[in-house]
Amino acid sequence: QGLKPIVSTDSPALIFGTTSKLPSDLPATDSFLGKNKVPDLQKLFQKADGLPVHLKRGVPDKLLYRTTMALTIGGTIYCLVALYMASQPRNQ
Repeated sequence: QGLKPIVSTDSPALIFGTTSKLPSDLPATDSFLGKNKVPDLQKLFQKADGLPVHLKRGVPDKLLYRTTMALTIGGTIYCLVALYMASQPRNQ
């Protein structure tokens, strides 16, 4: 006279057990993967030309680097000015 289980011991049916598309319906992997660019990029980044890695790809990298530096310096100056203004007593 053991206790009866409250919850059914049967496994529920799998909901996500099957794929919605058959493998024959999927496109070929070559159509969307493209060419492997890693070996070309490795050659570019390992070239001993004296440039830092973040500037090796030319003009776009230089533009991004200079924009980032300008925003950083501008933000630092803005913070310092705001701190200076906040530290001054207000005239009444």
